Amino acid sequence: MSGPVIQLDHIAKVYRSGEVEVHAVRRATLDIQRGEFVAIMGSSGSGKSTLMNILGCLDRPTGGRYLLDGVNVAELSRAQLATLRNLKLGFVFQSFHLLARTTALENVELPMFYSKPLIPLRTQRKRAIEALKKVGLGDRLGHRPSQLSGGQQQRIAIARALVNEPELVLADEPTGNLDSRTSIGIMGFFQELNDTGITIVMVTHELDIASYCKRIIVMRDGLVISDTPNESRRNAGEERLKLDTAEQNANLA
Repeated sequence: MSGPVIQLDHIAKVYRSGEVEVHAVRRATLDIQRGEFVAIMGSSGSGKSTLMNILGCLDRPTGGRYLLDGVNVAELSRAQLATLRNLKLGFVFQSFHLLARTTALENVELPMFYSKPLIPLRTQRKRAIEALKKVGLGDRLGHRPSQLSGGQQQRIAIARALVNEPELVLADEPTGNLDSRTSIGIMGFFQELNDTGITIVMVTHELDIASYCKRIIVMRDGLVISDTPNESRRNAGEERLKLDTAEQNANLA
């Protein structure tokens, strides 16, 4: 399908507590094209997480219009929204949200249990293995989250997000629980995914992390205050190589 994957037209979200109104998002209007890698930035309370929930069809706006892949989400029932999320979207969260007592392979298989039409079990297993191989964890299929590092757990979460071959990946502070070195590795993997044509929208409050994206949207008090291409985008692969080289040189010294 041609055209933007996301179209927001004067999107608003108002929360009410008694007689008090909180305007979490105010008149947000923007398009996100296929193949973009977009960071949504802002401090706590800026509205970025609320906007991400709207993009992920986890919350409904109180005003405006949201088209996801050309579909007006306001016209869909709860069941239709759930199906749309499962088919079109992949989610990556700060806290990974992995099931502790299940293996990496079983965690990645989980989204396919809710697919319609149902995916045969043999196909589910094959796709989950392929997704884990893509993120470099083909040798960790039987490991549980507690047996893996934070970076490896986030890669499982990314594999789970990719297993249904979504049009759009939404990442909410995906490096928030990771150290700097691991964060660079995760951002490098996101850049590789984006290079294959996958659209990625990522919420972050860290300018260093946003600098790996192709476009940066900044929010404040529910408003989009800037929306600019990132002409000086950092290459995570090159930075990881520099870190590895510096570490090797330090070990030799």
